[in-house]
Amino acid sequence: MTFINYASREINCKIVYYGPGLCGKTTNIQWIYEQANPEKRGKLVSLATETDRTLFFDFLPLDMGTVKGFKVRFHLYTVPGQVFYDASRKLILRGCDGIIFVADCQRARMEANIESIANLATNLKENGFDIRTIPYVLQLNKRDMPSAAAVPEIERLLRFRNEPMIEAVANKGIGVIETLKASARQILMELQRA
Repeated sequence: MTFINYASREINCKIVYYGPGLCGKTTNIQWIYEQANPEKRGKLVSLATETDRTLFFDFLPLDMGTVKGFKVRFHLYTVPGQVFYDASRKLILRGCDGIIFVADCQRARMEANIESIANLATNLKENGFDIRTIPYVLQLNKRDMPSAAAVPEIERLLRFRNEPMIEAVANKGIGVIETLKASARQILMELQRA
């Protein structure tokens, strides 16, 4: 849920990157951090294991300008992809304003993507959100992999509400900013309706 601080004239929005393990959630946030103006970004907090997989979350506050005289900050989080961290996933989803689902486009990962979307729907519901109405973007990551499934096949399996769908290669920055902008645009439209 968006937090508006009238005293500081600041709107704080939370975007959560969700998806199966090793799909590129952290890579997205790292790319954004590296490209963002140092004056417009906060500190990148990342908790990882020895094998460099995100254990709990990544967090990056990002200043995105002003809306009606209010400074807008987006707080970007990732959830751990591993299923045994489900309690952490639920906790990180609390108060979210938008979801970016990062799908691993490799054919062998389609079942993991499907399971992760089902898990997302369940965890959102437990937090009082509906996956069919919350601002939601589907990022098709790892499009450069030789084993990547065709876009129409992925769309048939993973797209369920005509949400924005963006092809990406996160480790090269392809589609990363476009995905964030698509999510931010949806959230700002929701704010204007409220």
